[in-house]
Amino acid sequence: MSSLQQKKSGRTYISQGDFAIDGGPDAVIATLLGSCISACIWDPGRGIGGMNHVLFVDDTRSADAAFGFGVNAMELLINGLLRLGADRRTLRAKVFGGARMIDGLSDAGLRNAAFVRDFLETEGIVEVGNDIGGTSARRVEFWPGTGRARLKYVSQEVPLRSPERTEKKDVELF
Repeated sequence: MSSLQQKKSGRTYISQGDFAIDGGPDAVIATLLGSCISACIWDPGRGIGGMNHVLFVDDTRSADAAFGFGVNAMELLINGLLRLGADRRTLRAKVFGGARMIDGLSDAGLRNAAFVRDFLETEGIVEVGNDIGGTSARRVEFWPGTGRARLKYVSQEVPLRSPERTEKKDVELF
C-alpha cells in the first residue's frame, strides 16, 4: 500500500497519483474519477488485487513526464501484485474513468483510457470490463479479492441561488 491512502473499516481510499493493493472478501478500494483513469487489476486464483488512480496523458510541454508517470503507475501496481504472489498469466483488469469534464477542451480522458488499455494489451492482461468516457465523474469501489466493481455517476450540477431569494446587504469598505 502506498503511504497516501486512508483506510477506514476495511475500505481504502486513494486519490490521484496513488494506488493500493489488498485482498480478501471484505477489502474495498475506492476513488473518485473525472478525466483520470483507474485500472483495477486482480488475480482471481490468489484473491488479491489493486487499483491505481492516474492522469496518464498530458498535452503540455510536460507530456513526456506525464507519459512516464503513467507507465510508472501501471508498473507499480502490476509489480506489487506479482511480489505478493499473483500470476501474471491470470491477471484480469477493469478500467474506469476518462470523462470529458470540461466542454470545449481537449478530450484528455479518452486519451488516458486509450493509454491504459494499450498498456494492458501490451502486458497481456485481459480487460474484462470498463466504463470509460462520458461527461460525468464517477465514484468507483473495487473488491480486490473478487474483482467485483461498483460505480456511481456524480452529478456536475451546482445549485445556485436565484437572485430573488438573495437578501441585499450593505457592504462597508475599509
